Amino acid sequence: MTGATEEIDVGGVAVRVTNRDKVFFPRLGDAGTKGALIDYYRSVASGPLLTALRDRPTHLQRFPDGIDGKQIYQKRVPAKHPEYIETCRVTFPSGRTADTLRVMRSAAIVWAAQMGAITLHPWQVRCPDTDHPDELRIDLDPQPGTGFAEARTVAIDILKPVLDDVGLIGYPKTSGGRGIHVFVRITPDWDFVEVRRAGIALARAVQRRAPELVTTSWWKEERGQRIFIDYNQNARDRTFAAAYSVRPTPIATVSTPLTWTELAKAQTPDDYTMATVPELLARRGGSDGAAGLPGALDRAPAVAGRGRHRAGSRRPALSAELSEDAGGAETGAAEP
Repeated sequence: MTGATEEIDVGGVAVRVTNRDKVFFPRLGDAGTKGALIDYYRSVASGPLLTALRDRPTHLQRFPDGIDGKQIYQKRVPAKHPEYIETCRVTFPSGRTADTLRVMRSAAIVWAAQMGAITLHPWQVRCPDTDHPDELRIDLDPQPGTGFAEARTVAIDILKPVLDDVGLIGYPKTSGGRGIHVFVRITPDWDFVEVRRAGIALARAVQRRAPELVTTSWWKEERGQRIFIDYNQNARDRTFAAAYSVRPTPIATVSTPLTWTELAKAQTPDDYTMATVPELLARRGGSDGAAGLPGALDRAPAVAGRGRHRAGSRRPALSAELSEDAGGAETGAAEP
């Protein structure tokens, strides 16, 4: 039955599925097959995951032979693809372009899983305007000697108060590993350079409040046993794992949105897996209620410099705290 083919209905679209019995996560046995991955994505595709991915150009982290096999990081949709798959053209920092997956329906998510995609990596933009992010992304990356507990402390005790002080709303999620991701919805009035500068400014503000716990140093040897805020996740062509996306870990952890209250109680990211997240969503009533990932906020983040200003949009003044860091970000914060 390993090579059996079937068609399943996903939102009214027939999606072809093959090799359901192929083992993707060996430690999980029968619960770690390609079919189990497809079933998971089918269960979340029409709700919270579609909300997170809709209209976003999305890269696929594929493991056609499971997590112990070859990894393929696919940015371009293959020339031969089902009619229900839509694409979106993006421009990379090199100037080259690609037609990448544009998720518009749940069937596209299940198709990606059928292609062996374990993790979906969306851009921080929405098609067709792929030059102006609508998210500012904060990546709390534990360095050696630190872990999830330290990232959680930084997120709750330091980052959230900074966001509150400047009037921004953060939506946290587990990374699926030891780290924590926080999304801030913004209006798409700025380009990648400006949003990255805002990310640098925010990271520096957090570091200043707890330099013994947080670092923004680009050089690994300077970071020590601290949480690194990777501000370059706001650069063009840098992506996060999508909310509710499975990660290529032995137990199939899931990058799971949590409320700040849930995050404070979370003990380990290993509690959120392909097997447990559907039950979590069921307790929430089937919605993505934790992070919500709402539409663009009325207030946008503090952004350095003078960039594109759309007619009718309102640029907020920089807060006193972030403005100092934003100014320095223009000349002194670029990576080597």
